[in-house]
Amino acid sequence: MTVITLPDGSQREFAQPVSVAEVAQSIGAGLARAALAGKVDGKLVDASFTIESDAQLSIITDKDPEGLEVIRHSTAHLLAHAVKELFPEAQVTIGPVVDNGFYYDFAFRRPFTPEDLITIEKRMSELAKKDIPVTREVWKRDDATAFFKSIGEHYKAELIEAIPPDQEVSLYREGDFIDLCRGPHVPTTGKLKVFKLMKVAGAYWRGDHRNEQLQRIYGTAWAKKEDQDAYLTMLEEAEKRDHRRLGRQLDLFHLQDEAPGMIFWHPKGWVVWQQVEQYMRRVYQDNGYLEVKCPQILDRSLWEKSGHWENYKDNMFTTESEKRDFAIKPMNCPGHIQIFNSGLRSYRDLPLRYGEFGSCHRNEPSGALHGIMRVRGFTQDDGHIFCTEDQIQTEVTAFNALVRKVYADFGFEDVSVKLALRPEKRVGTDEVWDKAELALREALRSSGLEWEELPGEGAFYGPKIEFHIKDAIGRSWQCGTVQVDFSMPVRLEAEFVGEDNARHTPVMLHRAILGSLERFIGILIENWSGALPLWLAPAQAVVLNISEKQSEYARKVAQILCDAGIRAECDLRNEKITYKIREHSLNKLPYQVVVGDKEMAANLVAVRTRGGQDLGQMPLESLIERLQSEVVARSGTA
Repeated sequence: MTVITLPDGSQREFAQPVSVAEVAQSIGAGLARAALAGKVDGKLVDASFTIESDAQLSIITDKDPEGLEVIRHSTAHLLAHAVKELFPEAQVTIGPVVDNGFYYDFAFRRPFTPEDLITIEKRMSELAKKDIPVTREVWKRDDATAFFKSIGEHYKAELIEAIPPDQEVSLYREGDFIDLCRGPHVPTTGKLKVFKLMKVAGAYWRGDHRNEQLQRIYGTAWAKKEDQDAYLTMLEEAEKRDHRRLGRQLDLFHLQDEAPGMIFWHPKGWVVWQQVEQYMRRVYQDNGYLEVKCPQILDRSLWEKSGHWENYKDNMFTTESEKRDFAIKPMNCPGHIQIFNSGLRSYRDLPLRYGEFGSCHRNEPSGALHGIMRVRGFTQDDGHIFCTEDQIQTEVTAFNALVRKVYADFGFEDVSVKLALRPEKRVGTDEVWDKAELALREALRSSGLEWEELPGEGAFYGPKIEFHIKDAIGRSWQCGTVQVDFSMPVRLEAEFVGEDNARHTPVMLHRAILGSLERFIGILIENWSGALPLWLAPAQAVVLNISEKQSEYARKVAQILCDAGIRAECDLRNEKITYKIREHSLNKLPYQVVVGDKEMAANLVAVRTRGGQDLGQMPLESLIERLQSEVVARSGTA
């Protein structure tokens, strides 16, 4: 007798082992048709999987998040199937699920073209409509290796050869196409109805630049057409908001090959930077942080003691001088501990909060670089709090409130929280990790926050709370973090004198709100589509004369605005006023102050917003009051 317990607690009994699909059929024909896979005792399996003993079972359909993952995984294999039919000499490598879709890497003698993608997608649709059964087979490792070598799939053979000889491997067959995969997959290709191929990109075999380059075809797949349509619309909107395009259009920054992953900030872009940095400096000051500054380059021995050399060396830029090895800092934490260690600390000094706009460098792969969002040289609004174990919850709870206020000031109200737990590669004992993870959970509970847990995604030195902000078109960005670290203070010999006059090791909380300032500014540019709120805008107002007669008055108005703390400029060009208004609107400038004969005679100004709203004539003092109030409110209404 096999007893199956369903999510609602009800049970079904079967006289013999039973497949997931058979359980679905026993519940109802509708569920049987909708079933894509199953979750047996928490493990995702094929609908054909046979349950041989009592188990907990969830039937997975396209309404479940796991169902969408199965659809995307299966669509990646459908892509490979179509490519092999159209281009038999192409070799297939790997094809995982990624955010919002999937990709598959191919080795092929020539580049795939946009026309190829159209042809491949058409063949995928034909294969899907054939409703071909997808079946799982288990082979001996050596038999699978020999098979893939025999059909010229040398990359697959190499993957299988890396599996221990005594292990079996799972293969999935759909029609004449067979592929290596752990699964699960949809029962038939007919379940794959909504997909689109997006682009081709280069990729190295196994992600190593020393290996041969492959071609990566990206695609997206969804359960419903309306979901895919919404996603494609979002991508179109994201393209319009691309910070790289807007950075050039608005003259904010540029990048060039001579400094890969490094940013050249132009005057207007640097104004935005300064507004963000000065705002965060006030956050430091108002919340008990002492601002510090640490060296850019530190001796290898310090990075070895901190654990970075062992766990992070491949991402560090290194150099040598006078037979000593040094590293350019990828993180600020070891330097902050050196400041803490520079004097004898008492329990009365704790919590001690250090903050730094720390310039860091990380040796990111060139293929991962993306505008100012993913760079090699960046600045963090970095902070470290040295405290006792008893102070962890209070400090993290206060930080949770602070981070949400900061995001709201920048226009982000939708914030989600995730808790990243111990990774496989880490420092510290399990007991220490238990204590650190418990402390963060308690702080989240005391903050009244809901969170999602991410097993294996913590930093190598401690678990972390992640804050994800959602932008104007629904994209989620991970920015702020707070991490509990019991290990690095021990490794770097940080101590304080306790109330018992004995030496104790402090707990170190790593925290950042914006994360990388460069990346956050990129997010701001895209969120606001370049039309930054008044308090962040490089120029807040431009004074436009209608004719040469008002030039002196326009200069006077601009100077008064500047004296009032408004970032104002003049446009006195001999151009039609409609042309100048249109140009400054395209440049996203918040306010246009127009002066003609009537305004000059009455000592007034005519005001327009970049959104096209005509505010009419007003005294200059009224405009200044409006602008100053909007800056203080940090609203984005202009």
